Amino acid sequence: MVSVSVDEAMRRAIELAARGLGTTSPNPVVGCVLLDEDGQVVGEGFHAYAGGPHAEIVALAQAGRRAKGGTAVVTLEPCDHTGRTGPCSSALVQAGVGRVVIAVPDPNPVASGGAATLRAAGVRVDLGVRGEEAEAGNVAWLTSMRRGWPYVIWKYAATLDGRSAADDGTSMWITSEAARIDVHALRGTVDAVLAGVGTVLADDPRLTARNLRDGSLAIRQPLRVVVDSSGRTPADARVRDGAARTWIATADEVGAGPDGRVDLPALLAALHQRGVRAVLLEGGPRLAGAFLAAGLVDKIVGYVAPRLLGAGPTALVDAGVTTIAEAIDLEFVDVTQIGPDLRITALPRKREG
Repeated sequence: MVSVSVDEAMRRAIELAARGLGTTSPNPVVGCVLLDEDGQVVGEGFHAYAGGPHAEIVALAQAGRRAKGGTAVVTLEPCDHTGRTGPCSSALVQAGVGRVVIAVPDPNPVASGGAATLRAAGVRVDLGVRGEEAEAGNVAWLTSMRRGWPYVIWKYAATLDGRSAADDGTSMWITSEAARIDVHALRGTVDAVLAGVGTVLADDPRLTARNLRDGSLAIRQPLRVVVDSSGRTPADARVRDGAARTWIATADEVGAGPDGRVDLPALLAALHQRGVRAVLLEGGPRLAGAFLAAGLVDKIVGYVAPRLLGAGPTALVDAGVTTIAEAIDLEFVDVTQIGPDLRITALPRKREG
């Protein structure tokens, strides 16, 4: 067998962690690679689902006695508490691991402390290897845990001139089937899909994650959330069809902001309490504008079709911008062609002051 460096092992651990996206919440995605004393890979693991064995436990089970004196390379600080599973820090100590390399410290006060426990037991601990890369792969969970509300992704579909529908209101379909398949894959990675009552009344969406080729539902469905200040969601709306859990979030239940509508920070805090770590905001344009105006959007995923309409509703309304100096500046992080359409991923730049 060929020895690998700690850096190479961490890169592999990050790849393993990504396999848990969409199935581990409210837990993080974590990957682990175990090297023996000669630097050879003797165990690999990732956290596959909430309540299941953690990445370190899977890797230790593969390694067996070969873990003794070896190095555990893990994307997130090993947990130090007993929940549905035992503490990974103790498992590593008991296995006789001599060194643990951690990409990112755990910000969760309930589970953190693994590094200290390992050091107290005489295990060498190194932090920060490929930390930026590991952080990016776990950004929703880390962001949510650090600030107490979910990571918010605003997704929209529009023509090249920014229209989300034609002048007569027709909008099916702005983008191609390939783009819509990609959207359903994106839904499968989040804990909640959120839309305003206006979108529900106009389009009656299902807001489920599906395989568009055969119409089947994904095994894991995100929570469907309708932001409905005054409770106007019809009893026969498709979001109430039982295909997935649904929460009609009203101002009476969540709390109202100064405008009398659902208070958005309170809504996000309530979702965090429900175990939601990542939210996909899907509509409509006014709700998206309110989220952007409040600085509550973390990432934007736009599907842009090679079409022009020249008139009709726009994908975004009233984001609190009245002059060019107030424009919400973005940083493009990815542009990918999906079928005939472009998928543009961007991050809002933080405003100074």
